[in-house]
Amino acid sequence: MGERKITAVQIWLLVGLFMILMQVFIGGITRLTGSGLSITKWDIITGTFPPIHESDWNKEFDLYKQTPQYHKINKGMNISDFKFIYFWEYFHRLWARSMGFVFLIPFIYFYIKGKLSSKLKSRLVKVFFLAVSVASLGWIMVASGLIERPWVNAYKLSLHLCLALILFLYLLRVVVKEFNVNVGNSDFHRYRFLYKILSVLLFIQIFFGGMMSGMKAALLYPTWPKIGQHWIPEIVLSIDNWTFYNFGNYDKHLFLPTLIHFLHRNLAYICFAFSLYIFFRTYNLLKSNLITNAIYLQLLLFLSQVLLGILILLNSQGSIPIWFGVFHQIIGFLLIGSCIFILETSSQNK
Repeated sequence: MGERKITAVQIWLLVGLFMILMQVFIGGITRLTGSGLSITKWDIITGTFPPIHESDWNKEFDLYKQTPQYHKINKGMNISDFKFIYFWEYFHRLWARSMGFVFLIPFIYFYIKGKLSSKLKSRLVKVFFLAVSVASLGWIMVASGLIERPWVNAYKLSLHLCLALILFLYLLRVVVKEFNVNVGNSDFHRYRFLYKILSVLLFIQIFFGGMMSGMKAALLYPTWPKIGQHWIPEIVLSIDNWTFYNFGNYDKHLFLPTLIHFLHRNLAYICFAFSLYIFFRTYNLLKSNLITNAIYLQLLLFLSQVLLGILILLNSQGSIPIWFGVFHQIIGFLLIGSCIFILETSSQNK
């Protein structure tokens, strides 16, 4: 029996999955370079084209000078520095627009040609609405940093990140189903609930990671293994700090950034230990090279993620190391993606 040929629809879905990951990658650079607030308007059509003439650049720069970020952080920056941060935010938005075209045009073509099953059509409609939701929340997030704070709201940033994660994971499920990859076996099947638990833990961890980034909480304690001089910071242990005000005004008190830092760091240990437990419980039950490779890859990703996390902490002296931070975020997506892949391919429901 010959090997099945990959179809144009399958290639299209894989390209979409890759583009989402790249958007997260570019978004991470945009955030860590402080570029996200450089474009103060959301022009879906006209915003496709960047400033060309010097007068256009000066106009954009004047708009940026009206933002809190300019006055509180970047006051006195020159036009060259502005063009740098403008580039990353523009590239981030341009890539999002490109994703829209890559989705819509082939979708229309495949729909007309009858290449899409009814189930796939329904799933792609959900993908479309998820993508629109991510983009809309992205603008709401940016707008939150144009009024009072010189940075975007950490809660909205984390929701934006998690919604992008949901989009990525849902499209990953669509891809696995479209490729009809299913190698479930009864011995491994009874352990699938462990991967569901790990997926939930990783999702919460990525939310905390978004909060860490939005609050720049890594800068508070660039130490490891202790958090500063303590295993549990005293500010977290003080019951007086557990107030609604501190949760809402995290930029005016160190309590919430410290709490998120503590939770993110310790949940990482829990996730890693739990992943090792799952690995040693299941690796000898595997009857498929596909799942075997996925589980070993997941272990490698976990080891890399822990190492990156430690490197970020130790190197967050005044600023967060951009490339460490970006790859830390991407590996987080791949880790939870590996859980979903294992769950989908090991399911006995084809």
